[in-house]
Amino acid sequence: MEPVKHCSRVCPEHHIVDVKGQFFLQNRSQLCSCKGSTQVYNHFRVSGQNTFLESHNLKGQTLPLGFTFSFPCEQLEIDKSILIRWTKGYNCSGVEGKDVVQLLKEAIQRRGDYHIGSVAMVNDTVGTMMSCGYRDQSCEIGMIIGTGTNACYMEEMTNVKGIEGEDGRMCINTEWGGFGDDKSLDDILTEFDVEVDKTSINPGVHIFEKMISGMYLGEIVRLVLVKMTKDKLLFKGQISEALGTPGQFETKAISEIEDGLENAMKILTELGLDWDPVDASVVRLVCDTISSRSAHLCAAALATLVNHIRNNRKLDHLKTTVGVDGTSVLIFFSPMSSAGLRRELLLGSTSRKLTEGLWKQNIKK
Repeated sequence: MEPVKHCSRVCPEHHIVDVKGQFFLQNRSQLCSCKGSTQVYNHFRVSGQNTFLESHNLKGQTLPLGFTFSFPCEQLEIDKSILIRWTKGYNCSGVEGKDVVQLLKEAIQRRGDYHIGSVAMVNDTVGTMMSCGYRDQSCEIGMIIGTGTNACYMEEMTNVKGIEGEDGRMCINTEWGGFGDDKSLDDILTEFDVEVDKTSINPGVHIFEKMISGMYLGEIVRLVLVKMTKDKLLFKGQISEALGTPGQFETKAISEIEDGLENAMKILTELGLDWDPVDASVVRLVCDTISSRSAHLCAAALATLVNHIRNNRKLDHLKTTVGVDGTSVLIFFSPMSSAGLRRELLLGSTSRKLTEGLWKQNIKK
């Protein structure tokens, strides 16, 4: 398998647009708990597009729109997609069960100061694969490791149900963040995973995502540190207010701490903890362990997809490229996590544990 390649795409977390070789970032990531569909679409989509059009003197023109949307949907047509449920901490009423493309069009019409023509909507994994495939046509898998996680891959048409014809291949959005929702991962969940799920905005949903993605890794580390402190293994048994508060240990701190003990000491001080050098070393080990576990699980799922493609084509060896994007990519390519990712892709021990149930609902029996 070819090395993974980092690609850009447009999604609700960040609007990244390529114009004449330059990338523009509109709207940073933030969690959303909006009152209704009107509010969320005005905020995330229309305001970002309007700023972009103004800055490039495109207002007044009717433009085609490529729309990527990183949430589980039932896609009925290229410009019609029904939101199944929110994930990654979003909870905006009046959108689930609705056509998100139509909601976008209505938000643009409400503004009335610019117009769009045809709309093509894809999942962000598909957008990532297409972006990478534009430069490397061997790319057949798109993977997101960010606030949430997901992947798509190219499936043989003979295996795709509900579609006429058996020639060629079709892109399958696995929604692998939901792997484990059927309790198939219960035997590898820790008490910390269970607590993260229980206190999340969507308990019992997207279990795999909660084990590996940036939305949740920091909280998993915090819960481990709290337990170790209660057991008097860290910080003289004293839990600071910050450490005892959910959400106060950010995921970005994991990669910062892995970079060196000086960073660990600085972050522990910011958390109001009474630490010593041994505490800092243990915290670094905890961060390494959690991020490495995430890399192993991600690699296991990726290896399963690769093996599925290889077996479908009856090949001894598959050469392909993976397009990858997301805010947690840097965590996975830290020295510890990167080694685990590569090792798992080569050995595949965990991938044998994670069965091919990742896509079974999409494939013909």
